Amino acid sequence: MALLASPDVGIRGRALLKNRRIDTQRTNMTASTVAQYLAALPADRRAALSAVRKAINENLPDGYEEGMQFGMIGWYVPLSVYPAGYGENPKVPLSFVALASQKSGMVLHFLCFYGHPTLSTWFTSEYKKSGKKLDMGKGCVRFKSLEDLALDVVGRTVARVSAEEHMANYQAARALMGKGNSEKVRERGSSAKKSAKKSAVKRAKPKK
Repeated sequence: MALLASPDVGIRGRALLKNRRIDTQRTNMTASTVAQYLAALPADRRAALSAVRKAINENLPDGYEEGMQFGMIGWYVPLSVYPAGYGENPKVPLSFVALASQKSGMVLHFLCFYGHPTLSTWFTSEYKKSGKKLDMGKGCVRFKSLEDLALDVVGRTVARVSAEEHMANYQAARALMGKGNSEKVRERGSSAKKSAKKSAVKRAKPKK
């Protein structure tokens, strides 16, 4: 759980990670796969999270992968594409979005909002247009049932951020905090961008 204690994520980032530490204590931390995580949930929660997961996967740009991360269903830039990892930890993939069930409800963590303030503003605006009530924290959206969530807005939000853009935003945010300015990190970032482009070409999806 090294990421949860990372000191270089900024004030807003630390607030999200603090909340996420609390949330994940209420989830099935023993699950090592997404299938195991979903299977351990009550039927109603399993159905809701499965629907959200489907919407994310259907809109997920090339370059990301799905798996378990920090006791939640996560989508992230794999280390094969961004070897520098989150917080320059080569063992922790760069997080993008996370989905979890907790005692009080369900939650979507949009880590892509950090370093991308215009995306958060756009999301809030589009959510308001949907007519659904938005229960949003620093970078998380809480919902009690699937009907409470503007699923279309979630899908369109995910689709707006390519893996290459997410990496660039993350690097820029770190640079503003005085982190990751070494030549080594810049070389890693350059290599990661090239890998993302190659990955996108190899795994290009047909447009729907």
